[in-house]
Amino acid sequence: MTQLKDNTPLGKVIVITSGKGGVGKTTSAAAISAGLAKRGYRTVVIDFDVGLRNLDMIMGCERRVVFDFINVIQGDARLKQALIKDKRVETLSILPTSQTRDKDALTKEGVEEVLKELKKDYDYIVCDSPAGIERGAQLAMYYADEAVVVTNPEVSSVRDSDRVLGLLASKTQRAESGEEPVKAQVLLTRHDQARIDKGEMMTVEDVLELLAVPLLGIVPESTAVLRASNVGMPVVLDAPSNAAAAYEDAVARLVGEDVPLKVGQEKRPGLISRLFGRSA
Repeated sequence: MTQLKDNTPLGKVIVITSGKGGVGKTTSAAAISAGLAKRGYRTVVIDFDVGLRNLDMIMGCERRVVFDFINVIQGDARLKQALIKDKRVETLSILPTSQTRDKDALTKEGVEEVLKELKKDYDYIVCDSPAGIERGAQLAMYYADEAVVVTNPEVSSVRDSDRVLGLLASKTQRAESGEEPVKAQVLLTRHDQARIDKGEMMTVEDVLELLAVPLLGIVPESTAVLRASNVGMPVVLDAPSNAAAAYEDAVARLVGEDVPLKVGQEKRPGLISRLFGRSA
């Protein structure tokens, strides 16, 4: 971990990204940041999706937004004015973005300056990236130390995630400066064993074979995720559920704990196996 001149460690930047929209990326960013904060880590989560702001709603703080990420970048507000302290977990803060500005309002220099300031005060800076590979997504990942690529077990989602992994390997500050590459892991969401058994979704093995990066966790299809989002609550802070437990385990692995990953045996060939004639 990078350090200041007085050997104080600087915070780690983790981007939560995806190639395809609707895979649960913002839900995952909220759950992971809240999970880190619950463990006592000073954590801030930043919404990079300028114009389509959703993180503040999932975090339950939309009515508390006064200044935002773009205000800070453009010098209209100080960082401390824009940060929102979570009322449920004292080590968690949210930096919302603008609903009215254009994505071009994000600048590489502005993002770098904000992240430098946050690294001094937080252990983890979680960047909630827009879906896809456009400007906002590339800026969200550019300064990352680690990446969580969120994908569903569907061919289109996995293919798009592969594109994102290519960008993480070539279009980040670490890649351009020849440093150790961004550490990327896959978070598989909306996992539905019944649909996998019917061959309607890819098996976990198929996903990992195509993406060729480590698996951070598997989040099952769950009504708890939708319920938590609707009430403005990260799922890990809501009532106990299989989805919440899966995110908690993923957070544990993210901070280096050795947590076994239990995946049920696939009883039938997955979709990729059926399409290309490979055995699961």
